[in-house]
Amino acid sequence: MDVHENLGDVTEEDIKVAHQRDLEVQQLHEGVQFLTFWFNSPEGEAFCLVEAPSKDEAIAVHKASHGLIPSDIIEVEKPSVSLFMGDWERSVPNMATHRNGEVDTGLRAIMFTDLRGSTQISSQLGDDAAMGVLTHHDRIVRESLSTFSGREVKHTGDGILASFNYVSRAVEAAIQIQRRLVADANDQSRLAQAGVGISAGEPVDHHRDLFGAAVNLAARICGHAAPGQILVSSAVRELCVGKPFKFKDRGPIALKGFDDPVRLFEVVDHD
Repeated sequence: MDVHENLGDVTEEDIKVAHQRDLEVQQLHEGVQFLTFWFNSPEGEAFCLVEAPSKDEAIAVHKASHGLIPSDIIEVEKPSVSLFMGDWERSVPNMATHRNGEVDTGLRAIMFTDLRGSTQISSQLGDDAAMGVLTHHDRIVRESLSTFSGREVKHTGDGILASFNYVSRAVEAAIQIQRRLVADANDQSRLAQAGVGISAGEPVDHHRDLFGAAVNLAARICGHAAPGQILVSSAVRELCVGKPFKFKDRGPIALKGFDDPVRLFEVVDHD
């Protein structure tokens, strides 16, 4: 996956045209096939998914087709791509346009929060106290979603499932949530903390709910996160390249429902 940063005034349509030129030129370079792309319009970044025998061969196609040279190239294993990105097409994506004029690539960051300790609060201090702590959590999460353009998909009982069109905003929201849960805590809510899990992919949107491997993965990641911890998939980490986030490799983790261990990363640049 190659990364194009600081594209300046380049638009979504420019990247779409550039991708089409890549498809036209790639046949002159043996073993190179450009599969799809994503564009992060607020950040002025583009990501291209490509199969190639080497990084130099992939760059050579860019040079020959349009001259937009990637600032970085990240090697991604094909099973991981299929797991995180879903059934993407080997062509220019068929993208719908949002009402605000931005182009929707179908890529989503999926975030789950899960409040830990509410059962203990309920047994020790009563149901009203536990409900107050949950309300405190919900308010902070919803305010962070509003700040970073996230969409609440549904309440899960002890947490919230949300989606974002931009992966970096999901990480920023998660950091703000964890900071505020600590900073705004009262005597009761200090007894509870939240685990947060984030994945990235192309979920299925059905009746305002989300389904698919990316959603299942985010739920499992959240379940593995310790109270106060933010865990993300490798796809999230890779799509945040160039951002001021710090990640710590937590290694391959066996998650229920996934045949192979999934490499997880902890967001560590928050208090």
